[in-house]
Amino acid sequence: MQRIPFDLEAYAQRVQSNPCFICEVVAGTHRDGWHEVVAQTEDGIAFLSKYPTLLGHVLVAPKIHHENVVGDFSEDAFLRLMRLVHRVARAVEATVQVERTYLLSLGSQQGNSHVHWHISPLPPGVPYHQQQFHALMAENGVLPWTQEQANVLAGQLRAALAH
Repeated sequence: MQRIPFDLEAYAQRVQSNPCFICEVVAGTHRDGWHEVVAQTEDGIAFLSKYPTLLGHVLVAPKIHHENVVGDFSEDAFLRLMRLVHRVARAVEATVQVERTYLLSLGSQQGNSHVHWHISPLPPGVPYHQQQFHALMAENGVLPWTQEQANVLAGQLRAALAH
């Protein structure tokens, strides 16, 4: 997997000093347009990562700004969101080559506090020492990525979700 360097310090500064980017994606006011929405439900939204470390990296979040991954949800609300995670992960697996799909919730009260889950598809053939956390860490670089590529992949994911 060819990767390009990622400026983690600039990213941290941006997410710690700007409004919640997930709330902006939900509202349709996100400034750069990079986060292509691939699915929505009444409660949740799924969109491509602007800084993917793996091709097909999608984020799924509740539309309401929640910060506690378990405590801010009733069991029913949590399970509705997990159904969206499952549907989107299946679409990702139908769209890109996958050896293993990683699902995890990341974020921090210090930045990216809006609860969200990452769907990160590990392609076949990645050496073991470059899998798992190594494959997910932007510190190890991000994929070269254009808006046009994001548009194409988002369309493929939307088509897979329609089936």
